[in-house]
Amino acid sequence: SDGLNYLAFHGAMPARELHPTGGTGQFGISPKNGDGYLEVEEQGAPWNQTQRARWTAEDGIRRMTEIWGTRANSSVIAAQAHLWAGYSNRALGENMCEAVIDGGANQPRTVFLTAAEAHFSKAIEVAAASGTSATATTVVTAAKAGRAAVRVHLGNWSGAVSDAAGVATTFAYRMPYYNRGDDSEFNRIAWASFRQPYKTHTVWGTWYETYYKAANDARVKWTDSGVKGDGSLTCCGSVPFYRQEKHALRESPINLSSGREMRLIEAEDQLVKGNWQAAMTTINALRTASGVATLTATSLAEAWTFLKRERGIEFWLEGRRLGDLNRWKAGNTPGALDPKETVGSTSHLLAQNLCFPIPRGERDTNPNIR
Repeated sequence: SDGLNYLAFHGAMPARELHPTGGTGQFGISPKNGDGYLEVEEQGAPWNQTQRARWTAEDGIRRMTEIWGTRANSSVIAAQAHLWAGYSNRALGENMCEAVIDGGANQPRTVFLTAAEAHFSKAIEVAAASGTSATATTVVTAAKAGRAAVRVHLGNWSGAVSDAAGVATTFAYRMPYYNRGDDSEFNRIAWASFRQPYKTHTVWGTWYETYYKAANDARVKWTDSGVKGDGSLTCCGSVPFYRQEKHALRESPINLSSGREMRLIEAEDQLVKGNWQAAMTTINALRTASGVATLTATSLAEAWTFLKRERGIEFWLEGRRLGDLNRWKAGNTPGALDPKETVGSTSHLLAQNLCFPIPRGERDTNPNIR
């Protein structure tokens, strides 16, 4: 929960899901992060907390196997541990530039993704062997959805689509947060939006600002607080504080997987195959279900543009956008991003780092990093 808090919050800046206001104190945005950089010196928390989540789940599995023996292969508790190991590795694989496993050398980020795929597969196997309880059924479905997303990043489209087909559109598996404790338990983006007293980020200046005004799409809802944000920016001075409403409460959960994501995986698979008309049918079905106008594409490139935007809408402020932007850039896929999502004077981005680096703390304490 804490790792996802930081990935979603700090990653929202270079992805331009949010815009800084110049506030740099508690729950603030550093000037470099606001300009689109993810710095070795600044980004220890996303790495440390998500790596701890990975290690905790994987060591829990090791201990269960050591103590229980074969029972660990049919325990719904063990299946849940594999599911959380899968999601932790997926978060790392989608967001980090490189992988490091338990003090080892730096490796390609795909190491996290292949580990996630293996854990999701094991979660399905163990949950199915545990019986037919509601928990087991949920674990199987969530693991299929998580594995589908990982397979997209690994380029295994047939496997991704096969998994996606087994997940109903209405399904959602969420990271729970709570109205209690410190910021590892509550939704960090929500708390930083409450004006108590934090106003360090805003929807102003983002593509989501203009899109919501035009489409009234509740998936990216924001409200004008009527006040200015904290601080001041070199680009713009004092800017309006437009409060995101997706995470409206401290206990607002964050989606880890959903059936709607699965439909977008199926749509993207159609685009990869060149069948943009089928892709648009799937995209528009989701938009209709969301109560917003359908879109009309006239070419493959335009359909890719709409797919990229629709994934941005669905995954807004969920810590998923950097991974998408990274893989699309690496694959040189067709379709355009909005100028407010790319480096330039319109977005006020000076750079757009699309992954989190190995932070200074890991580099200083791990002699195996090259």
